[in-house]
Amino acid sequence: MSREFTAAIYEITSKFPAFEKFGLTSQLRRASGSVSSNIAEGSSRATAKEQGRFYNLAYSSAVEILNQLIISRSWLFKR
Repeated sequence: MSREFTAAIYEITSKFPAFEKFGLTSQLRRASGSVSSNIAEGSSRATAKEQGRFYNLAYSSAVEILNQLIISRSWLFKR
């Protein structure tokens, strides 16, 4: 599901203005990749504590994406 989420973020950001290529577009794409990467890395860890650390990082990236999408909606598309 996290890889599908990343694909959806790429599709959404492909519609952003060109001047945002190195701003919100880049931030959203990197953060979405971090979600799935941290889930994958966490799943390979031996202890629940180690797994939890990576799942927490994935969650933090998801919250970052939510914030950036709120900013995008209010700033880019209400101009």
